[in-house]
Amino acid sequence: MADAPIDLMRLEGEGNSVVLRITGMEPRRDPDAMPVLTGEFLVDTPFVRGSVPAWLLPEDLRQWQQVLDALDAGRHIAWRAGTRGPRLFVERDEDGERCRVTVEDASTSSTATATVPLKDEWFDDAYHRLDLIWETWPLNG
Repeated sequence: MADAPIDLMRLEGEGNSVVLRITGMEPRRDPDAMPVLTGEFLVDTPFVRGSVPAWLLPEDLRQWQQVLDALDAGRHIAWRAGTRGPRLFVERDEDGERCRVTVEDASTSSTATATVPLKDEWFDDAYHRLDLIWETWPLNG
C-alpha cells in the first residue's frame, strides 16, 4: 500500500495543470464488492483552481489504457463519459503540440478547462504512472 498519493494523470505547463491524484483504496465492507480507488481531479489555472473527488473501478483503469493509446495516436478522447462521476475530455491541437483538457462534473454541473503542452515523452510517463497504480493497488476486478 502506498504511503503517499500517486498521480495517475499529470498534464501541466504554461501555468496550467490538470491532475488526477489517487489517494488510496476504499475499504469495502462486503468482501465480494468491487474494489474502488479514491482520488481527486485537480485543476489549476491562473483563472480557476478547484478539485472534485473521484472513485475509480478496475474498468476505469483498463479504459484509461485505451484512452492513452487513442491520445497517443493523435485522437481526441473522452474518458468516463458515461459515468455519473467526473469525466475527462482531451482535444489535441492540429499540430499535436498542445491539448485542451476539460474536467466535467455532471453531479454539480461544473466544468473546468485548461490548455497545456503535450510532448511525446508525456506518454511514457503516463503509461508508467498507470503501471505504478496497478502495482500499488492491485484491483482484482
